Amino acid sequence: MGNSHSHSQPAATEVHRPRLLKHYKSSPLSLRPSRTRDSPPISISSSSSLNSFSEKDIERERENRRPNRITSSHARLSPPSRATSVHPPPVPAYSPHILLPSPAAGFLSPAPSRGLVSDYDAAYARFLHDYPQYASSWHVDALRRSEYSRLGPDETYVDYMGGAIYPTSLISVHAEFLQSAVLGNTHSESPSSKLSAALAATARAAVLSFFNAPPGSTVVFTANASAALKLVGEAFPFTPGSAFLLPEDAHNSVHGIREFARSKGAPIAYLPSPPRGGVRVREAFGLIDEHRPSSGTPALFAYTGQSNITNSKPPLAVLAHASMRGFTTLLDAAALAPTTPIDLTNTPVDAVAVSFYKMFGFPTGIGALVLAPGVGAWLREKRPWFAGGTVDVVQVPGLAVGRTAAIDEAFEDGTLNYTLLPAVTTGLRLLGAYLPALPTRIAALSATCTCTLEDIRWPRSGSPAVRVLSRVPGAPPEPGDTAQGAGGVVSCLMLDENGDPVPLSRVAAHAAANGIALRTGCMCNPGGAAAMLSLSSLMSVLGNSSSNHPPTLQALEEAAGRELGVVRISFGLASCWADVWRVRCWVLRALKDQWAIHTSGLGPSAVGIIDDEVDSGRAVGTAF
Repeated sequence: MGNSHSHSQPAATEVHRPRLLKHYKSSPLSLRPSRTRDSPPISISSSSSLNSFSEKDIERERENRRPNRITSSHARLSPPSRATSVHPPPVPAYSPHILLPSPAAGFLSPAPSRGLVSDYDAAYARFLHDYPQYASSWHVDALRRSEYSRLGPDETYVDYMGGAIYPTSLISVHAEFLQSAVLGNTHSESPSSKLSAALAATARAAVLSFFNAPPGSTVVFTANASAALKLVGEAFPFTPGSAFLLPEDAHNSVHGIREFARSKGAPIAYLPSPPRGGVRVREAFGLIDEHRPSSGTPALFAYTGQSNITNSKPPLAVLAHASMRGFTTLLDAAALAPTTPIDLTNTPVDAVAVSFYKMFGFPTGIGALVLAPGVGAWLREKRPWFAGGTVDVVQVPGLAVGRTAAIDEAFEDGTLNYTLLPAVTTGLRLLGAYLPALPTRIAALSATCTCTLEDIRWPRSGSPAVRVLSRVPGAPPEPGDTAQGAGGVVSCLMLDENGDPVPLSRVAAHAAANGIALRTGCMCNPGGAAAMLSLSSLMSVLGNSSSNHPPTLQALEEAAGRELGVVRISFGLASCWADVWRVRCWVLRALKDQWAIHTSGLGPSAVGIIDDEVDSGRAVGTAF
């Protein structure tokens, strides 16, 4: 199961404290390929016999292919060299890495003949050679085999930014718990209610522990990260003398906060996005200084931890600078938290928003707002609305209201999802065991996926079949840009033989027909999409629309002359190298098909969905 916005086949007064900000263990470990871009590939057939090498040949090959030693834990990750052919670069039949188990052994393809190496295994050996530290995350491959075995050869899930896949044991453990427990509404005093309240308290403690939040922090459970961001926006005391500062490369749930600021007359300013997303740090510092509030005036600075479309992970040091200039800081960590450890003691932020389904798949419908000490009490007094559970007494008729003293309860409208909160505790424990290995692993997958796709050419003309637009882990900064991290997103355009983008609706339908679960569109991130697609002129046109005739996506696409958006491939906890291989095979198959869609092997309902998307020229996820 995946995010419903995707298209796939069924299958406070300011608290003064130190502001030393960093991604805790988030920098990819040194993964520098030992083969440079200029070194020629070794022309040995992938089907050569292992016995064709002499002992001296084997020893010499070991020395020649030995990975570079790692000398610094902060060395940059570089993508592997790119071949000019659509086929994987040839590798020696012997490699010390070839003995490692393939991540898809047993279900991707039949075992090769004894003494021979399949194309798949040869490519996997090359990948391990280029990214040797990927092999240190073998325990994640074991997790893939045990917890995600239902992902067979007919379903390739690469939409983790839309929603993670839940591990089997998380469901079975929670189902077993529900079958043996009696839970009641947390607002009562019965034994069942007290059990629910105790489990909710355990879940709060698990969230605080997972993010290493400082003592006195508060966890507010919400429906998702968007609801958490909205809580901050509606309660924030904007004034005409304050400001709301945010990056262009941000989710619509962050952009939506500007409506609260605008309604109170607060100015709004954007941090411009480079072509591959993120922010320019020096420019961001300058804008923060320019819009710094006067003493005692509330101002809000929102920030994107990782872009869900450009793959940029800008430095969190920008948040520290905003805090020192008097801004309340808000971090959208919905895309960052699933694959990057965050330490809120070493990375103090006033408010952080997350969604748990993006982290470990289940449960959907629960997110969290983590508030720093003192921030929750300050925002509670400014919140303009109350509901059941958030107040002690309400005068009716009249206007008097007494808010509850508990900070978390003051923001949790109505009844908590108490039957699912225990799964949050379990999911955090599971993810926490694998999270330290994910930054390196995910960066290696997205980097090699980028190179693999950009190497694919149309057979007849030799023109590129894919153009990657997102930020690549380890790639040097472009002129005027700032070096910053990158995660597990590959946003690209599929090109026809003339170099024009293949319509997104066609790509989405072809992917669904071939069991590839991905997403197309602008991913609810208009600023990031506009930066990558050079749509700044079109964005300026939208401002000319009258309030009586608001802009529409159809009008914007008519002005652009094409469907707007990108094809997004994203990796997460259960991703492995086999997913990259399958995406490559799918694109090669699409070129062979000329992007024609064959539905003979699909069920009637799937054919109907695909036909509907193609006929309407509509790609799920294109909405801004």
